[in-house]
Amino acid sequence: MSAGALLFLADAILVLHVCFALFVAGGLVAVWIGAWLGTAWVRGRAFRIAHLSATGVVALESLLGLVCPLTEWESGLREVAGSAGYAGSFVGHWLGRLLYYDFDERVFLALYLGLLAAAAATWRLVPPRQKLPARPDEPR
Repeated sequence: MSAGALLFLADAILVLHVCFALFVAGGLVAVWIGAWLGTAWVRGRAFRIAHLSATGVVALESLLGLVCPLTEWESGLREVAGSAGYAGSFVGHWLGRLLYYDFDERVFLALYLGLLAAAAATWRLVPPRQKLPARPDEPR
């Protein structure tokens, strides 16, 4: 596989990683705002289970000192392509700067555990629906 194709795959993984991070961080904010506005979708059980699970995975990885698999795959592809850092492409450079910070691991652990605690508390404060309401055109 060519270096360009490997860098493209690395950038695709980075985009996926940013989307995942936005889902974890933004999902909680969306639930709070949606609850405040009275929006029904924020109480959707599948969305809430997916969000709480994703948040739990991130917190558990940090607690166990594991590197996110998406980070490992992206980094591995960049190394195989012979790229140094995120200067290989526009997408890689800017999304990488958005996603990766140079903080002590304990800062991330505290943030992730705090986010998990907030998501769990939100589950109780803004509980998901038990099941979807019946549609008007659906026979009972």
